[in-house]
Amino acid sequence: MKIRVGALLLALILCLSVFTACGGGGDADVHVFYYTYSDTYVSTVRSTLDSKLTEAGVSYQDYDGNGNQTTQTEQIRTAITKGAKALLVNIVNTGSDDAANEIVGLARDAGVPLIFFNREVSDTVIKSYDNCAYVGTRSEEAGILQGEMVGEYLLSHYNAADLNGDGVISYVLFKGEEGNNEAIYRTKYSVEKANEMLMAEGKKPLRFYDTSNKNGYLVDQNGLWSSAAANDYMNTILASNNAANKNMIELVICNNDSMAEGAISALNAAGYNTGGNSPTIPVFGVDATEAAKTLIKNGKMYGTVQQDAVGMANALALLTGNALDESKGLMDGTETLSVDDTVRKIRIPYGKYVG
Repeated sequence: MKIRVGALLLALILCLSVFTACGGGGDADVHVFYYTYSDTYVSTVRSTLDSKLTEAGVSYQDYDGNGNQTTQTEQIRTAITKGAKALLVNIVNTGSDDAANEIVGLARDAGVPLIFFNREVSDTVIKSYDNCAYVGTRSEEAGILQGEMVGEYLLSHYNAADLNGDGVISYVLFKGEEGNNEAIYRTKYSVEKANEMLMAEGKKPLRFYDTSNKNGYLVDQNGLWSSAAANDYMNTILASNNAANKNMIELVICNNDSMAEGAISALNAAGYNTGGNSPTIPVFGVDATEAAKTLIKNGKMYGTVQQDAVGMANALALLTGNALDESKGLMDGTETLSVDDTVRKIRIPYGKYVG
């Protein structure tokens, strides 16, 4: 179900009207925990949510987990001790339920409403506490949409994309993090969907540039989905995979736009995707950050999958209002949103962005 903006905003306004006067800092009512401030998309969610809470007069405090689960869990423990009335958690570790279960235990013991967001936790975790919910995307959707964009592009530009004329498109894929559902599904479905479309038209499936790599991807070993990781990988690849050797990579798929930026920077340095008559390697990302939109506008990047930071912040603000109003249930007013049938998970839809 698509979000009906008017109905959502009305519900949001009604819900926010219950908020108390704003302060900030250690005595805040609402405590928001981010897995890292350095993630571009998460930073957009943070700035948007901060604005909504400030405008509504809500006292809140933000925390940077800096990619460390132990740090984040201790931050949550301290916030509860200070009297937090609502916890919003962009969890660091998603590879197992251990960290999420510990956080749920802390919130449940203190009787504090808990909202996970962006980085998905399991249905079992959400169901273990009646005053717990999740706001995020449907993990596989981004990969499917990205794969559709790749397939559509290649079917329209196949001969131009096949630089060495061997009838197969050679690609590299940059994965943001091991053990993270968003990264896993983006990696899996982007290639699967593109191959499905190519083979339906009699084309050969995509071929990972390094046949000795059985994973079919290169991962940011620090789990930060970073521009630097993709840039380092791409510079190394281009030293041996290039036009002179007739084995140039013909397609770049990235789990997010930051990694796309890093790959494009390396391509630019090697004379690709610079505009004019320079050769172009299609690059695809996820998030539709402002930087990515600029790269697409300038012809350096072909497409990205738009992740709705405003929609996520709206849903978080709605649930936060419910959490602070003892007369409301946590999921009140979510009828106009896309909510899973069997668990308290709100899904924010993705969309394609090609400029």
